Parts: sequence; C-alpha cells; structure tokens
Amino acid sequence: MGGEEAARGPGPRRRTTLAAVAAEAGVSLPTVSKVVNGRPDVAPATRARVERLLGELNYTRPGPRRGRRAGLIDLVFSGLDSPWAVEILRGVADWCVGHGLAPAVSAVRHGSTRPASWASALASHDSDGVILVTAELSSAELAQLRAGRIPLVVVDPVNPPDPALPSVGATNWAGGIAATEHLLSLGHRRIGVLTGPPGYLCSRARADGYRSALEQAGLPADAALVRHGDFQHEGGFRGGGELLDLADPPTAIFAGSDQQALGVYEAARQRGLRVPEELSVVGFDDLPAARWVSPPLTTVRQPLAEMGRVAAEMLGDLITGTPLRSQRVELSTQLVIRDSTAGPGRSRAGRRGVGS
Repeated sequence: MGGEEAARGPGPRRRTTLAAVAAEAGVSLPTVSKVVNGRPDVAPATRARVERLLGELNYTRPGPRRGRRAGLIDLVFSGLDSPWAVEILRGVADWCVGHGLAPAVSAVRHGSTRPASWASALASHDSDGVILVTAELSSAELAQLRAGRIPLVVVDPVNPPDPALPSVGATNWAGGIAATEHLLSLGHRRIGVLTGPPGYLCSRARADGYRSALEQAGLPADAALVRHGDFQHEGGFRGGGELLDLADPPTAIFAGSDQQALGVYEAARQRGLRVPEELSVVGFDDLPAARWVSPPLTTVRQPLAEMGRVAAEMLGDLITGTPLRSQRVELSTQLVIRDSTAGPGRSRAGRRGVGS
C-alpha cells in the first residue's frame, strides 16, 4: 500500500510518517527530514513538492512545542516598504514591551519558486507565535504552521480568513461609505475611486462601500471611474492620471490608501490642477504624513497601531492557552476631514493646462 493510502485509507486513522511522505514524494527520507527541520540545502522544486504533501497528508511534527517560552514572536509582513507597516509594528512592539516578548520582523514575497518555504522556516523557529500582516495565506502554508503547533494571528487578511483562524481588521466597508458620503455632501456627483489590488479583501470592501454610498444617493456606479492600484504612490499616480485624463474626469477621487492619495496629488500637479479647488482627494489610513502634506489630506483613519496591539494581545492569549473572546476583531474607522476636499471646482474647460 502507498504512503497516501496508508495515511488516508479506511479504518482507524494512523499517524503519517516521514517515510510515507518520502515515498509519496519520491524522495529520500533524509530529504523529507531536511524540509521538516527547515534546512536550506533542498532543491526548491523538491521542497515545494514535500511541503505540499506534508499539508495534504496532515503530517504533525512529533511532540508538543516542549512547553518552552522563547520570549520571541515572528511578525511577518508582505512588504516592509510602507509606513503602514511601521504603524502596525509600533502597536505590536508597545504590547510586547510589557509582556516579556520581543518581535522578530521579516517580509515574505509570494509568487517565488518556493511558495511554502517561509511557512516551513517559521515552523522550525523557536518563536512562541506568529503575527502575519496583509499577506495571502494558502491552505498549504496554514497546514504547515498548524503542523508545527504555532499560535497564529492574521492582521488585515488578504483573502477571507478561515473562521477558526484569529484575525484583526478594520471596518473597511464603513470607511468607504464615509469617504464617499463626505464627497457627496460637498456636492460632488462624479467621484472616481482608486482601489488597491483587486484580490485584496480590504480593497473590495472599500470599493463596495463607495458603491453603496452612490447607490444610497441614487447615483449609478460608473465603471469608467474605477481604477485598481497597488496601495503605493506609483499606483496612485498612474491610476489618478488615467482618471484625470478622461474626457469627462471626476471632480473628486477616493483613494484606497494615503500613499495612493499622494500619488493622485502629483498626477493633479503635473496637469496643473489644484487640490481642493479643482480636485478633491480623500485617502485611507491616516498615516502620520497625512497631516503634513500640502494641503493636509482628508482621510479615513484606520487604527493601525491599535490593530497591531490587539493582534499581539490575541497572540499572547493563544500562547498562554487563554480562550479568545472572539476569533475575528474589527476596529472602527473614522473620517478625518482636513483641507484636501471642497465643493466641485471649475469645469474641465476652465481648468488650467499643464505647466500654466
């Protein structure tokens, strides 16, 4: 009988062995052992095949995590090139200081030749738990972490989280409604939206809020006024420019992040448009820079540091075996009105040309 049949066949469930995984993968037992223990000297394709089978066969690493406390937690981001990440880190670090823990920060890039190797590496670490921030978690990666019996909390999950997986987020849909209703209240009727990556849960929720606010105001959602960005300055500059170059451009733009909003600022500047006299802009996040740009940015405040602190508190409860009060926590967003929004300005024909 093959390894998979031994693990999945009828009758009492038997513990999957490394030998069964090795047989199923067509590799040697020492190779599987290296993968399980996070050793680097395994070919990427072989590692990926073994990782997949470890998850499919529900292999569990022998023994508990020995009840030891390392005093260290892994804080894993999808990228570290954003002040957004710094705010999350600040909240986690503030909580850790008073609870005998320290965060070890790293970043993971998906789409590489070793998609599950980061999860395998975490499973072999001596940290007490993991906080995963805005990164897509595949079923194979989740199985790998669970096989290592590692407590895990996800912040702002990219895809809908497993109901059994503790997670922390914000009221993105309500924030999208608040941003759009503010622009509607100022008299804007042609409002563009610049979302984040279309596959992100938070991007879809903010865009859904935008559409809901338009619907409540009796306005149709115009697909020509929707652009997808990357939550970075470049995406805001590119998408904002496309919206402003339309034959009938929007008088206001709701950007799905503050960084994208600042990219819209630059797109408007290069076209000789003044904010807010000729274009109103609303962001999302309320990063520290939002109040210092010119003009100060109207934005939806997302309690980033508090999200980090709550995630760390939840992870601390998991580490100590304390039951969680809720598996999913959503913190409230709040519209912060500054100087980047006003009533609709002059018509397109009256706007200044580039360089004027």
